[in-house]
Amino acid sequence: MPFRTADLQKAYIAYKEFSDHNPPEYHKRYIFPFFAGSYFTFRKVDVRRVLAIANSISPDPNYIDIGCGYGDFLTKIRQIIPGAIGIEEDMSIFYLIQKPKPDYIYSLAAAADWFGKRPFDVSFVGWMEPGVDFRQAVSQFSKCIITTFDAGGQCGINGGCDYEEFGFQKIAWWRTPSWIDVNCELMNRFYTSSLRAEGQKEELTKLRTAHNFWYIYTKPEISYRVREGLGRWLKKEERECLDPKQRFDFESVLDECGFHYMERLAALLPKSNQLWKVILD
Repeated sequence: MPFRTADLQKAYIAYKEFSDHNPPEYHKRYIFPFFAGSYFTFRKVDVRRVLAIANSISPDPNYIDIGCGYGDFLTKIRQIIPGAIGIEEDMSIFYLIQKPKPDYIYSLAAAADWFGKRPFDVSFVGWMEPGVDFRQAVSQFSKCIITTFDAGGQCGINGGCDYEEFGFQKIAWWRTPSWIDVNCELMNRFYTSSLRAEGQKEELTKLRTAHNFWYIYTKPEISYRVREGLGRWLKKEERECLDPKQRFDFESVLDECGFHYMERLAALLPKSNQLWKVILD
């Protein structure tokens, strides 16, 4: 995810100034996701779903995160799949703010000898720069592709982020809030002094929505196996969802902002208004 150096440095100064005021824990994650989180919102159930999918393909899956940034989500995956790796185009994001680069995150230049040739059981794509389209390349070395993008065409060329035209089947999807959705709620609740009139915050809360979608694509020959593996995990997830061990600490902010697990949002159409509800195609 390329950024102009001057813009990145300016944003980092704002991030440090915000941090100096000791904001509530984990607010930085959704206000400055580039430095303290990721550009998509996730819970531990999202990680566990991805792992269930990977393990349904292979007991020792090959996993790559394409456009992984600092590796926020990838780090969680590596706790179960230690061989998982990431690709990031703009490595200056590490050096400009003096953040150590993990040895499991590669630049495109460093991966030139094998990227596109080495097969992967799962390719996770959480970012595709507007105007860029690498779907055909990814489809050639992947058995399963998992994407998570904001609605509204904020990726690829003309919003094209699906993989069905490359011979893949979409077997499942679910909706979550984007970091912008969470950011708006945080701003309204904690950082907008003008919202003091009785009921203003409550009325705005009723309008909250969720713009992020997770899609699971597989090669036809493994679709049934992956669908079955995900289905088995979802039954277990239903039993364990209230277990504190199945949550990350930062999920408290999502709850605080009205984005609970399986929450229904009134501003969305009933057919798809339940957050984290998996729809099996």
